[in-house]
Formats: sequence, structure tokens, C-alpha cells
Amino acid sequence: MRYFIVTKRTIFTFALMIFTAVIVVAAFKGERTVRVNADGQRSIPVYCVQTDEKKLAVTFDAAWGAEDTQQLIEILKEFNAKATFFVVGTWAEKYPDSVKAFYDAGHEIANHSYDHTLYGKLPKQHIKEDIEKCNSAIQSITGEKPRLLRAPSGEYTEDSEAAAAELGMRTVQWSVDSLDWQGLSSEDIVRRVLSASENGSILLFHNDVKNTPAALKEILSQLSEKGFSFVSVSELLYSDNYIIDATGRQIKAE
Repeated sequence: MRYFIVTKRTIFTFALMIFTAVIVVAAFKGERTVRVNADGQRSIPVYCVQTDEKKLAVTFDAAWGAEDTQQLIEILKEFNAKATFFVVGTWAEKYPDSVKAFYDAGHEIANHSYDHTLYGKLPKQHIKEDIEKCNSAIQSITGEKPRLLRAPSGEYTEDSEAAAAELGMRTVQWSVDSLDWQGLSSEDIVRRVLSASENGSILLFHNDVKNTPAALKEILSQLSEKGFSFVSVSELLYSDNYIIDATGRQIKAE
């Protein structure tokens, strides 16, 4: 006959295993889903949207130069694409003609902070002031207050999410990163983006990057052939009665 000696260590280990299993099961049952109300209260930004429609959003972060402004406008127009430009406030003040050109071409202008200071370094009140300062810079050019915010380098915090919500703004990340700013060839950018794009994707590019225009044209061409349309982020997002799951996917509530 075998005897088993039960120690406190054994009991603790067994209890820990049960607790871990419960957490895993809860996660798979959707217990980690973040519920969102119509007022935009949430703890994470939207990374992509669950939809059966073949549509996605093309976005640009604008913080450097502006030499390719007209080229991007012409490429987007060729494919009837409406993009969203997340612009830094200081960039908008330096290149107001580019902001106005994008806006007049029918594209959405959104907030990417005033001077690209990472929000993890700022308290909530300073973040709110930063957001409002960028909004003012954009509104002085377009006449329209931005409704969307993308945190600098995508580094959002609980404070930045709360600050945006208090200002009535929605926060947006991306699900497909072109990594164009890293100096990738246009061919590499195309492969990277096409391999990850799907219904409801939010694509990230940067303006004033050498290989982005050529890559963008090929990406839009191939996605168009697959039946995709290109809408602004605001057009892609659900405006009410939705949830955002733990991965940042916005889902229409039943």
C-alpha cells in the first residue's frame, strides 16, 4: 500500500493550479471583454472592427515633413479611398497647407498629441491640456474639432484613456503596422500589409516616408481587386451599442 503525504506546500500548489484554471476558463468565456457604453467610456482603444463588410481604414501618422502631401492625395483619390490623418499639433502649425489639403480632399483629420510627448510621462490633467492644444491647432485650420485620438507612439495609459473620454473623444490604435518608418522597401511594406489585412483592419502608415507612396498605391490596387473599400476611421467604427474585447476589437453588441 502506498501512502501520500500532503504538505502545506502541496495544498498551496494544488489551489494555485485550480485558481489558474478558473482564470483561463473565464478568459475563454469572454469574461475579459470590456463593455463600452454610448458615452465612449472604455479602458482600451480600438485596434480593429469586427465586420462582415469588405472595408478597412487607411491611417497615417503625420509628425515629420510634408513633401509627399499631394502625391498621397492623388493616390488615395485614384482608389476612391478616404484616409484618416493623425497629426501632431506642432506639425499642423508648421504645415497648415498640408492639413488643409488633406481635409479639403475629403480625408479625416485626427489628433496625435501636440508635440508627441509620450503620455506615460504625463499626469491626466497635462494629457487633457495636450489633447486640447492639438485640437485647437487643427480646428484653427479646418474649422472642425477632431473626434479621434491616437496616443504618441501608441503608448496609451489609463489616464490618457480617461482624459480622452472626458473630452468626448474616441481613441484608436491599429491592427496592421506597415513599419514604413523603419526604411523598409516598398515591396516589403506591400507584403507585410497585404498578409495581415482583413475586414475591419486599421492600417498604419506615415507620411513623408520615402517608400510609402509606391507601397500604398500597390496595396490599394491589390485590395481593391479583392473587393475592399477604404473608409475613414470614424466611418469604420460603430457609434453605439458595442463592446471592445480584450484584443481591442470593436464588436457590435447583440
